[in-house]
Amino acid sequence: MKVVSLWSGGKDSCFAGYMARQKGHEILALFNFTKTKGKCSLSHGLPREVIREQAEMIGIPIVQKAIAPGNYRQEFKNIITAWKNEKGLEGIVFGDIYLEEHKEWIDKVCQELKVEAILPLWGKNTKELISEIINAGFEAIVVSTRADLLGKEWLGQKIDKGFVEKLGPEIDPCGEKGEFHTFVYNGPIFKKPVKFNIGNKILKDKHWFLDILEWEGV
Repeated sequence: MKVVSLWSGGKDSCFAGYMARQKGHEILALFNFTKTKGKCSLSHGLPREVIREQAEMIGIPIVQKAIAPGNYRQEFKNIITAWKNEKGLEGIVFGDIYLEEHKEWIDKVCQELKVEAILPLWGKNTKELISEIINAGFEAIVVSTRADLLGKEWLGQKIDKGFVEKLGPEIDPCGEKGEFHTFVYNGPIFKKPVKFNIGNKILKDKHWFLDILEWEGV
């Protein structure tokens, strides 16, 4: 099936795309949505340039589109409709795991668009899923946290067994409720690791963000 994979730059969207490709789907492109003001992705705060570097290392074209607040649904439908008409798009890969309100939105929009919603991670136990991601060889670090749950000291930590063991019981192992977000820089679908630099730790809108910078060889 010809599909596009929604891409945040984090572990869940990456692993969902990986699983979709393993199941034989042809990923035409990665779709990454960014803020209209600034140069960062909507949820993870990753720079557009860094996400483009991810796509290059994976070898899949990326489509980046800035979306105005409050207009996500219609702009999402517009771009999917265009790809359906021009590229023969048949489905969309999502990295959602268990939040029902997200799935309801996905199911309704995909039904309206007449494309298939593909959710390779849906219904998985998140403790088992994070282990599956780590064991598959994906490498990621924490790039944002909810400040009321995880302090700035968590930023930059690698997602590994030790990280999972340190999480408290109130934190979902995959951060599915937005407790933390990640940046994937290497894994079985990467031709070679993404090179990057780490910048400042920034507190904004009750979230800590780690500034990920383009590699400059320093």
